[in-house]
Amino acid sequence: MTDFSPAAETLSDITTELFAVNGALLRAGDALSARFGLTSARWQVLGLLADGPQSAAHLARERGLRRQAVQQTVVKLVEEGLVATSPNPADRRAPLVSLTAKGADVLARIEPAERLWMEHLADGLDPDDLKATLRMLRGLRAMLAEGLPPAPGGDPEAAAVTSPT
Repeated sequence: MTDFSPAAETLSDITTELFAVNGALLRAGDALSARFGLTSARWQVLGLLADGPQSAAHLARERGLRRQAVQQTVVKLVEEGLVATSPNPADRRAPLVSLTAKGADVLARIEPAERLWMEHLADGLDPDDLKATLRMLRGLRAMLAEGLPPAPGGDPEAAAVTSPT
């Protein structure tokens, strides 16, 4: 195993924790959103649409997900009457997805439960630590968007890997 610098070792530990936290958040989000007939994935898409219509590709970029996965979620939300699609004047191949009145109602009903959940999770956490964590994660996300550095020794498989989206 390669020796990491202290910063890289800590970042490796953070990455491991992020994977675990992501899984725990999705499980808890599924449990919370199930009371409203949603899954975490559907809830995320509805939440992103609260600010207005977006294409599936834009929604995927916002969450770092595959466009196909978001498109599948959108199809289910359309079937449930929670979102609707309309032509996109900027790109005819990528329809805009928007909340329906039913979708907005579900978001409004889940909001108090989300607020209680976030307050519960935030209880006892230092607000300055949370702000520092948010800054670090945003910086890390920006660095990841740039892709991986060239592989040492010119390994073409490793060099071909870029950003995950």
